[in-house]
Amino acid sequence: MFEILSNLSDLLNSFLLNLGIYGPILACFLILFESMAPILPLFVFITINFIYFGPIFGFILSWLFTVLGCLFSFFLFRKKMRHWFTKKIEKHSKFQKMMERINHLKCEQLTLLIAVPATPAFLVNICAGLSKMSFKKFLTSLSIGKIFLVLFWGIVGTSMIEALTHPVALIKVIILIVSSYICSKIVSKKLNIE
Repeated sequence: MFEILSNLSDLLNSFLLNLGIYGPILACFLILFESMAPILPLFVFITINFIYFGPIFGFILSWLFTVLGCLFSFFLFRKKMRHWFTKKIEKHSKFQKMMERINHLKCEQLTLLIAVPATPAFLVNICAGLSKMSFKKFLTSLSIGKIFLVLFWGIVGTSMIEALTHPVALIKVIILIVSSYICSKIVSKKLNIE
């Protein structure tokens, strides 16, 4: 088993090294794109940046591109799709209730929601863009919340790589993921989000 993990670690490291500087550059643009297309694994791109640039510069790049991607998504729905979207589904009572809840979220509640890794960023961006929420409130919550999100995924990602050669580090990853899941359940229950 250890030999398989070791081979997997060597394969991953050689793949990343073969990309050279293009690996982190690609990761940054994929982070930007991930905020608009949730099918991409954000933690992989953050991990690549943490490995290549170290925890400080890797964090700054990942945080910056995550925030930029979310802002782009927010403005796309606020400026281009808000009128069409609300016109199409404004009669649905569930949509109206959800929009009311989002409109009344306090800045600290929105920050907490954004900071929880299990929260789908794409959905938050869409809802914030469609809502009457002020840009200032969204930007403040986004900037603070993404600090914790990027740190979480950076630690989990680099710990996963470490766990491939040191299986004891896997315990740290499992604790972080379980803690994140529990926090997301608590936040969802407190904010009455389904």
